Amino acid sequence: MKSQAAPNQEDYKLKDTKPHLGERWPHGGIRGGGGWISSERATSTYDLVEQMFYLYVRVVKAKDLPTNPVTGICDPYVAVKLGNYKGKTQHFEKKTNPEWNQVFAFSKEKIQASILEVYVKDKAMVARDDYVGKVVFDMNEVPTRVPPDSPLAPQWYRLEDRQGNTKVRGEVMLAVWMGTQADEAFPEAWHSDASSVHGEGVFSIRSKVYVSPKLWYLRVNVIEAQDVQPHDRSQPPQAYVKAHVGNQTLKTKICPTRTANPMWNEDLIFVAAEPFEEHLVLTVENKVSAAKDEKVGKISLPLTIFERRLDHRAIHSRWFNLEKFGFGALEGDKRHELKFSTRVHLRVCLEGAYHVLDESTLYISDVRPTARELWKQPIGILEVGILSAQGLLPMKNKDGKATTDAYCVAKYGQKWVRTRTIIESFNPKWNEQYTWEVYDPCTVITLGVFDNCHLGGNEKPTSGSGGKNDSRIGKVRIRLSTLEMDRIYTNSYPLLVLQPTGLKKMGELQLAVRFTCLSLANIIYLYGHPLLPKMHYLHPFTVNQLDSLRYQAMNIVAVRLGRAEPQLRKEVVEYMLDVDSHMWSMRRSKANFFRIVSLFSGLISMSSWLGEVRHWKNPITTVLVHFLFFLLICYPELILPTIFLYMFLIGLWNFRFRPRHPPHMDTKLSWAEAVHPDEMDEEFDTFPTSKAQDVVRMRYDRLRSVAGRIQTVVGDIATQGERFQAVLSWRDPRASSLFVFLCLIAAVVLYVTPFKMIALAAGMVWLRHPRFRSKLPSVPSNFFRRLPSRADSML
Repeated sequence: MKSQAAPNQEDYKLKDTKPHLGERWPHGGIRGGGGWISSERATSTYDLVEQMFYLYVRVVKAKDLPTNPVTGICDPYVAVKLGNYKGKTQHFEKKTNPEWNQVFAFSKEKIQASILEVYVKDKAMVARDDYVGKVVFDMNEVPTRVPPDSPLAPQWYRLEDRQGNTKVRGEVMLAVWMGTQADEAFPEAWHSDASSVHGEGVFSIRSKVYVSPKLWYLRVNVIEAQDVQPHDRSQPPQAYVKAHVGNQTLKTKICPTRTANPMWNEDLIFVAAEPFEEHLVLTVENKVSAAKDEKVGKISLPLTIFERRLDHRAIHSRWFNLEKFGFGALEGDKRHELKFSTRVHLRVCLEGAYHVLDESTLYISDVRPTARELWKQPIGILEVGILSAQGLLPMKNKDGKATTDAYCVAKYGQKWVRTRTIIESFNPKWNEQYTWEVYDPCTVITLGVFDNCHLGGNEKPTSGSGGKNDSRIGKVRIRLSTLEMDRIYTNSYPLLVLQPTGLKKMGELQLAVRFTCLSLANIIYLYGHPLLPKMHYLHPFTVNQLDSLRYQAMNIVAVRLGRAEPQLRKEVVEYMLDVDSHMWSMRRSKANFFRIVSLFSGLISMSSWLGEVRHWKNPITTVLVHFLFFLLICYPELILPTIFLYMFLIGLWNFRFRPRHPPHMDTKLSWAEAVHPDEMDEEFDTFPTSKAQDVVRMRYDRLRSVAGRIQTVVGDIATQGERFQAVLSWRDPRASSLFVFLCLIAAVVLYVTPFKMIALAAGMVWLRHPRFRSKLPSVPSNFFRRLPSRADSML
């Protein structure tokens, strides 16, 4: 693993790129009165991407089409032909005045023909389609539309015969112009570079913008119940309440006493999404035995009836009557019986002052509360140009040929964007630009690249990619607070993926990013305020609740986005939201351990430097430290100003070496290069495990050995802490009496001696020359190590 990674270290790093962003429109005078226009204006909304020119053909409708002389009907469709590229509209049955309103886009880079031909044909069931007429355009006569000009008005064109000499019956309404990807027609257009995609696959290749569903926390405070009547009236019930919202199920604790009027006063928290489709279903159940529960009563409540709370004020409680379980429409003979069984006391509200977490707080992209009334004004604008990808690896085999159909997904806040799919290309060019409002600079935008496996072809995944799921190609995260304001970053990000075989570079993603500040004062103001809304701190959830709620929120987002057209698939949403980030990983544990070690590296360096000063390794430095020490002793009021001045100077010095690029995935920090193959295989194991028994036993033993070392370290820390406690606890009476006596002497000495003299004396002793220093441990250290701990009381 190391031998492969070492030569490719540069491939794992961020690279600068110099794309031609916001190119000016071609100009060269007017040819034929309608060619390239003479304009120096650049696009304003697409200035972070390279301009890509397209020939657009809008086929609106036709009229007065002739019918077939044999059948007496006309099933018309339009074929647009440009060189070797040909696009077709759908055909209509028995219509002489059809309307299509469809746009075709041909990439200018691949245009080799000098004429554009638009055919109107009559679809035949068996024989060859009948020719109705055509319209021909000279490419030099096609006008250019410059956004934000209004759309080009379509015109009626008379159809011509095959030779183009005479006009025939029928007219077609068309608009033909040259434009860029900034054109409004671009997202929904048929593209010549995706001409091989047919059927439902056409919808899955278009670029789309998605919005996450509006999520709420539903707080159900179950207070009490009255008149709980079990089926067996001989003994009072031992009741609890079970609540369902969609696929989420929670229940209260079992009431410790057997009573017909149990009390719980417990909060059950759910995640709900607008529009509210699920109901809150409550059942009161009786614990008959360890293996048997009986349902006593049930009620279903729509979420729309509950109050929406925007702060921490109290919500009014309500009593709800439950239907006796089992009685209802299916039991016709009992429908006239009294359905009332019990009633339950609830306090239910939709929490609008929380932010519903559907992603890890480490990579959070939105911190606004649910209720729009509590939103602040945006403090900036984030613009991202998704330019292209380079050197993608083949992800599947299509008709015997290795290929990749790549698209990119970006997620920030509630807005998701998906670029169009570039068919059969290892170097796809998207050049699509998107914009987000920024409400907090300490947030992260996530971009992922995927292979589209739903184009309707004969696709077979390569080894390592999964079935008919869209395969992961890589992911990029950019923290906005690391970006300088109003600067355009153009970088190529390596797409790194961990696979069971190890770390793999799948290609590179080229982006252009700009963070524009709208209010510097508001940004500075935010740095002194909590990251999340205040309700997260006034009434916080437990860690277990947050983990469970985040998982439920991710499921809801994945389901709702999967219902869009084209759908944003579940595996895509889960990868973008890091659904498996909480799973155990030996590699990630090592990485986090060494992150902690690196945190203390500064303290270790400072300690070693002070050790060198104490041992006079550099006499000049030691003398200067003595001088500074004397100065601070004589003028103690200079200590704090000196410390802050020192940090100010360090900050200025480090400004020269500040990062020039946004941070990216660090393979060394992630411990991804030297990972053992078995540890990687364990990381990709399912939960629960699907491995053989001997493999599981080996991994369990390895985990026990690691946990044993952690256990030893934790025990050593506890031992040192207990020794501090033992000083005055009289567990060692001689040590405690000695320490108490020394404390009395120290108090008297410090009371009669100026503090400056004490500090000066202590400093001189600590900085004394090695000639006057013993290699044995100091007296206080020896005394501390002899103190007892509670380790000898452990089994």
